[in-house]
Amino acid sequence: MSFWNDRQIRKYWYSMFGFIFLLFILGTGIVMIQTHVVQKLFLSQENAIVTSLMEQGIAEDVIAAAISYTGDSEAGASFLSKIGRTDQTSGIYFPSISKFLHTSQSLMLMTGVLLAILILGGTFLFFRKREQLYQQAAGIISGFTEGDYSRHMPQSEEGMVYRLFALIDQLATMLQSKNETDLKAKEFLKNTISDISHQLKTPLAALTMYQEIIEEEPDNPGVVKEFSGKMSVSLKRMEQLISSLLKITRLDAGNIVFEMKAYQVSELVLRSVSELITRAQNEEKEILMEGPMEDTMICDMEWTSEAIGNIVKNALDHTSAGGKIRITYERSPYMSRIMITDNGQGISYEDIHYIFKRFYRSKNSLNTQGVGLGLPLAKSIIEGQGGTISVKSNPNEGTTFLISMLTKL
Repeated sequence: MSFWNDRQIRKYWYSMFGFIFLLFILGTGIVMIQTHVVQKLFLSQENAIVTSLMEQGIAEDVIAAAISYTGDSEAGASFLSKIGRTDQTSGIYFPSISKFLHTSQSLMLMTGVLLAILILGGTFLFFRKREQLYQQAAGIISGFTEGDYSRHMPQSEEGMVYRLFALIDQLATMLQSKNETDLKAKEFLKNTISDISHQLKTPLAALTMYQEIIEEEPDNPGVVKEFSGKMSVSLKRMEQLISSLLKITRLDAGNIVFEMKAYQVSELVLRSVSELITRAQNEEKEILMEGPMEDTMICDMEWTSEAIGNIVKNALDHTSAGGKIRITYERSPYMSRIMITDNGQGISYEDIHYIFKRFYRSKNSLNTQGVGLGLPLAKSIIEGQGGTISVKSNPNEGTTFLISMLTKL
């Protein structure tokens, strides 16, 4: 009987029980009143009979015996029939009965009107309250359809109606969340397209300019060779930019499913730096690995190696000739950590809070390679696997990136 939890229905039933109790009280009162009326009518009738007999000189003991006599006979019935007193005679010819009927009818009419007012009034109040509740709910639901989720369905009471309101509120919350997600997705797509458009303008403009120069001097091998090389650099930059943007977009959209397995740290690090060792040697820099590299780390091999490679590449960009990049591994019961430390120029205090922002490049990075997506991509990859990445740095003292992953899934 969950409807009993509804306060309005509960009040309605209380009023019905009260009405039934009142009906019982009124019925009892009516019976008592009618009994009193009948008693008075009989006394009045007996008084009239006694008075008539006394006026005719009938002895009082005879009159008393006649009044208290309870028997009946055919002779008595025959006499009453002669004077028009039978069970077929209309009540209007019996003054006492006529008066009783008039009194009873008036009393019953008043009681019926009172009871009708009570039950109709209570029912009207109940349905009026319900109508107000439904109108309030309809207004809120109408707001939901128009995108206004600032109001909530009435839920201050219990009962089936309020359970229904609670479910409607949950549905509205889900719709609001979906709308917000859709808006974020649209905003994300808008920003991504804007980023791609903005970042492609420079290399495309450079390619157009290089092509025009080559077309103007097709017979000059030196110019053709020089600007062909610049075109190649711009194309590689565009390729790197588009590849990085696509990867970040897939990560942000949740389209990447990481294959988390245990891999040897040595294998992971070697795969990360395999394409950078030659560059480090050419730039007279050194990549060192330290720690228990035979241990394992739970991660996605392909994506994590790319994240580490991006950090090492960033370290090479900001380390002078003769510099060293150390990749250190350590393990605790709950965390596996890879630290990538360089002794380069470090990060200034005003830049360190923005290094993971897309396309951000400090004033000290304007002459270095890259498009400002390596570190943001590394952050997205590590955090997408449930890990964390942090950085410590002081100007002219080097930088340390710390990658932390859980030892157990």
